[in-house]
Amino acid sequence: MSIAFLFPGQGSQVPGMLHELPDHPVIHQTIAEAGEILGMDVLRLDTEEKLQSTVSVQLCLLVAEVAAARVLLEEGVKPEMAAGHSVGAFAAAVIAGAMDFPSALTTVKRRAELMEAAYPEGYGMGVVTGLKQDKVLKLTGDAFSEDQPVFPANLNAEDQVTLAGDMRCIEYVLERAKQEGARKAFLLPVSVPSHCELLHEVSQELAGELYKIPFKNPSIPCLSNSTARALRRGEDIRHDLAVSIARSVKWHEATLLMKEMGATLFLEMPPGRVLTDLAGAALPSVRSLSLSESGIKSAVLLGKRYRNG
Repeated sequence: MSIAFLFPGQGSQVPGMLHELPDHPVIHQTIAEAGEILGMDVLRLDTEEKLQSTVSVQLCLLVAEVAAARVLLEEGVKPEMAAGHSVGAFAAAVIAGAMDFPSALTTVKRRAELMEAAYPEGYGMGVVTGLKQDKVLKLTGDAFSEDQPVFPANLNAEDQVTLAGDMRCIEYVLERAKQEGARKAFLLPVSVPSHCELLHEVSQELAGELYKIPFKNPSIPCLSNSTARALRRGEDIRHDLAVSIARSVKWHEATLLMKEMGATLFLEMPPGRVLTDLAGAALPSVRSLSLSESGIKSAVLLGKRYRNG
């Protein structure tokens, strides 16, 4: 039996997410370490007001996810693989031992700053659910223009695709998706057109930052955002962290690959249960658990049961 750790991305954040983490020495140590590296009180970043900032959101996600995963490791629950959605890939890289936590903190902060500065207004993201991927991709391709670009950003499920680009074009595609029978089609509270070629320059700048950092071969494979392949070399993880910000996230494919690699239990780090729901829909036979909902104690008990066969 194999365990996969899942690390969510932007969109899963909730106010108070750091304060809702359990009272555990490893949690406190991780938060203190983050504060020392960043030179700030990170517990001030998870207010509703602060979470309007991409920088605050991505830092809070990284800290919460690494802290929770470290508790599981401390309690003897060790994964055979790790996968992070978007910025969650940095937490996965840390837990797999490919990069250190201080480097991840400073890089994620810079990543978020670059993203915020790239498109200050007029761009964003939307999501379509209940319509097949190929149909959404066709609608997106038909609507694209150089003046009002739109791209498929996250291929989360067979019937869930997020879009990134010009807000006017996204709104048009969402309306067309509804006409075609989509269950839901709405704008996301995200001001950055992530995971599309509009962030190519950001990707190049991020690569420059990442190539200043030493990477090691991971102790467990990390699933690539941009290719949905298992990465087993530090250099490959570094490259994926750089380029994936300007490429579609192939999350559905990665989820299926983890099952092929032997995953029988998915444990999603806080906050939220987005990845748990996606895994449950794609692979009903595989057990999925959200730490935010079930708690770390339940995750430890379940993880040990799977670990002991």
